[in-house]
Amino acid sequence: MLENMTALDTRRVGAALWVTLDRPGALNALTADMAERLAEVFEDAASQEGVKIVILAGTGLAFSTGADISGPGAEEHFDVAAADRANRIVRAITRLDKPVVAAVNGVAAGLACSIVLAADVVIAAESASFVLAQQRVGLMADGGATATVAAAAGRIRAMRMALLGEHLSAVEAYDAGLVTQVVADTEFTAAVGRVVDRLQAGPALVYAATKRAINAATLGDLEDTLDRERISHSILLGSEDVAEGIRAIAERRQPRFGIDGVPTPRWAE
Repeated sequence: MLENMTALDTRRVGAALWVTLDRPGALNALTADMAERLAEVFEDAASQEGVKIVILAGTGLAFSTGADISGPGAEEHFDVAAADRANRIVRAITRLDKPVVAAVNGVAAGLACSIVLAADVVIAAESASFVLAQQRVGLMADGGATATVAAAAGRIRAMRMALLGEHLSAVEAYDAGLVTQVVADTEFTAAVGRVVDRLQAGPALVYAATKRAINAATLGDLEDTLDRERISHSILLGSEDVAEGIRAIAERRQPRFGIDGVPTPRWAE
């Protein structure tokens, strides 16, 4: 088990490595320490003998609400280092030659949604939801989501999620091709267990070869995507929109974004 400061729990069960986000009181929002350690866990899993699959889950009511932007000094959560942490996690997941299963029990928002979309198998409880919420604070979707959503669901769905920031229900996400399976909340734990058992019994070499082939065919430009997102974040961070987004969080209100200093029209609020 990892140090409490990371709010992550890891445990080996058979050939499966379970990684659980464990900040239920904060809806598993990811601190910088959690994000760094999460990347390390996926990187280390590559060399762990006997581990055939990795499962990422969350405790409590949410899978994760994404990057932790609560409390005083919220502006400190918005920097290029945050984009680097997101990219490191996604690289670790997609480069890992073992299947990664995301067990999504509740909302997966922002960075957490991006992480889920980088996984290979996504099992969602019926009450789960998915949202790329970064635009609500004046930033664009990160963690490779501009590539993974488009690869799975197409350009129009990617634009809808990234530009409008709409919540997709588990069923809507399944219909869009973003989720492997949706199950009733009461069946969620059992359904995840069945998938884990099936993958543990399968051929590891086939998993590795298949994952490399499919990712090469669908996410061949992921590195370029991550670089583009990082560059865009570095530019956006200096914008008035991000400053307004931070103020809105602190004041617990909806942001009022403008264009070159022109207030947002009321019909758009």
